[in-house]
Amino acid sequence: MALAPYACHAADSRGRRHAEAPAPTRSDYQRDRDRIVHSSAFRRLVYKTQVFLNHEGDLFRTRLTHSLEVAQLARSVARSLHLNEDLVEAIALAHDLGHTPFGHAGQDALNTCMQDHGGFEHNLQSLRVVDRLELRYPQFAGLNLTYETREGILKHCSRSNAELLEVQEPGGVASRFLLRQQPSLEAQLANLADEIAYNAHDIDDGVRSGLITQEQLAEVPLFARYRSEALDEFPGLDAPATERRLLYEAIRRMLSAQVYDVIAATQQAIADAAPGDVDAVRRAGPLVAFGPDMRVRSQTLKRFLFDNLYRHPQVVETTDRAQVVVRELFDAYLAAPHAMKPAYAARAAAAPPGHGARVVADFIAGMTDRFAAAEHERLTGRRLLP
Repeated sequence: MALAPYACHAADSRGRRHAEAPAPTRSDYQRDRDRIVHSSAFRRLVYKTQVFLNHEGDLFRTRLTHSLEVAQLARSVARSLHLNEDLVEAIALAHDLGHTPFGHAGQDALNTCMQDHGGFEHNLQSLRVVDRLELRYPQFAGLNLTYETREGILKHCSRSNAELLEVQEPGGVASRFLLRQQPSLEAQLANLADEIAYNAHDIDDGVRSGLITQEQLAEVPLFARYRSEALDEFPGLDAPATERRLLYEAIRRMLSAQVYDVIAATQQAIADAAPGDVDAVRRAGPLVAFGPDMRVRSQTLKRFLFDNLYRHPQVVETTDRAQVVVRELFDAYLAAPHAMKPAYAARAAAAPPGHGARVVADFIAGMTDRFAAAEHERLTGRRLLP
């Protein structure tokens, strides 16, 4: 497929931080994707929470299955927009590598622990993983990914952290936050595909868990429209024996409608902005987006999920205990760095005064749910999670 002139072309990449000879059979972005898939951090995503903790059921999404769904959605849209599918896939697969155990609850707890040490941002942590923490190559730390993949991974960044990164890497991936510019279209697309994917699969997981019902969802305009369409075409699908099929069909139609909406709205935005190349994309405003109506309906769905699923008392009760696990692990390792795995204990011992907390945060952020729970029990003698 011929790429659009405003797409990221691997041959025109800004390159890697450490120069490498090109691969004979793969583009640089394909190589990035392969390095991400083979990383330890990627494998650990299978035991990291999306909404429901790992012990709560085998069929609930994890960070790994979520990342795969984001990659699939993003590739589909990229092909229609003549963007670089390999790059958008690499970004999608890597976007959650820095996420803590226990989902957003773990992230919030670790950020609280790190308030006097620069805070904790999971997007910045994902960049740390691919730039520093993966240790697989003799020539350099990290995965040595291309600028464009790293740019997409760092989809959010506070100004203070952007300034620190800019000092370390002038004109690098953080400069756009200081210049108020956009990332590539591939990065914008991976970001929006993330939102589309988690709205859809959280509906599925929420109904599967019994915490929300299809009857409640029938009051949410975005879902209700496609559920109604499915029932019009397949009367009786809401019978108890087939209501799970009705849910899948409504979600499938909702996903398709969102994808087609993004394609149409983005094509129009690109036509209006008329960017001639990737640099022109970065100087333009956001170009990958929903149309106005779909944006409103998507936001309404997000509010519903926040109020009825993410803040459901059963979810909150579990995530509150998960936050205690993270906070007490942080305190324990800060007081006794030797309790961490040897490589991290050695890093903490070698860290300048006051910098040991970042090593502790790196260690905790890399944990799976079950390892964090087991470590907490080992260190405290208390079992807060199954």
